[in-house]
Amino acid sequence: MKKRTFSGIKPTGDPHLGNYLGAMKRWADEQDRFDNIYCVVDLHGMTEPYDPPELRKYTRGMFASLLAVGLDPEKSILFVQSHVTAHAELCWILNCVTPMGWLERMTQFKDKSQKQGDRERISTGLFDYPVLMAADIVLYDAQVVPVGEDQKQHVELCRDVAQRFNRLFGETLIVPEPLIQEEGARIMALDDPTAKMSKSDDAPNRSIFLIDEPDVIRRKISRATTDSSREIRFDPSRPGIYNLLTIYRLLSGEEPATIEARYEGKGYGELKRDLAELVVEKLAPIRERYTELMADPDQLDALMARGADRARAIADPVLARVKRAVGLA
Repeated sequence: MKKRTFSGIKPTGDPHLGNYLGAMKRWADEQDRFDNIYCVVDLHGMTEPYDPPELRKYTRGMFASLLAVGLDPEKSILFVQSHVTAHAELCWILNCVTPMGWLERMTQFKDKSQKQGDRERISTGLFDYPVLMAADIVLYDAQVVPVGEDQKQHVELCRDVAQRFNRLFGETLIVPEPLIQEEGARIMALDDPTAKMSKSDDAPNRSIFLIDEPDVIRRKISRATTDSSREIRFDPSRPGIYNLLTIYRLLSGEEPATIEARYEGKGYGELKRDLAELVVEKLAPIRERYTELMADPDQLDALMARGADRARAIADPVLARVKRAVGLA
């Protein structure tokens, strides 16, 4: 029997190449490996300042993007988080068993709250969203959770919450395991290879978006930061060229030695030109499928509704089990 996996992606902007290589491509490639549940986590998109029409637009766009990269609604359950109300209901129940001290130690809350500055403006949702993430996962009896290294702490918190719930109320929740993808989990910004690509950053040459036009992709890669050395090698101590080579390897499927041999004695210009054409080639069918889906809103609505129905068929019995355990039913 296949293990069940749950993953979510936040609709805070258009998905970029880092999202694709770090998560979305793997989700599509491994659909036959797991019993898959994938979610556009729009409730998480509310934890920081946002514009309601943009949240709505990006939620639909992210759903279409997941289909466009190859997620098959016949093989995987694909839905929008807020369309299944059990997420919010279970979050409240788990809030009542999660110590505040656990949340105060979460690294991402510290980082994001420092960026926002004024604590009076930081939402409770930003503080509490790891509990919602835990609810997302245990609501589907997920056994494994594919995440990048930067999200591992959230899965560990989910495990702690599930274990504490089980100690208090009896064996009720599945305790999931993180599934960490080492390579490709952190694709860095083209203009600053010390920072990750971002959906919400509007710096013009930072991220390659899946719906970028070919000439835009070529321009961004041509302006990517490298270094003063001329040798093309997979060297993590040279983050700019290492990032470009990592993208090349993940898209081409070639081994590092093969790529290094191809560019022996050649310059960054040739590598950038070849990489740009490779990215254009790989993203073309994704952009085409995305455009088709967004042009047919009725079809997109129907796919979202069907996915939510399938998700509820799993989530509602788990929520009922939890409510019985805590005395709400």
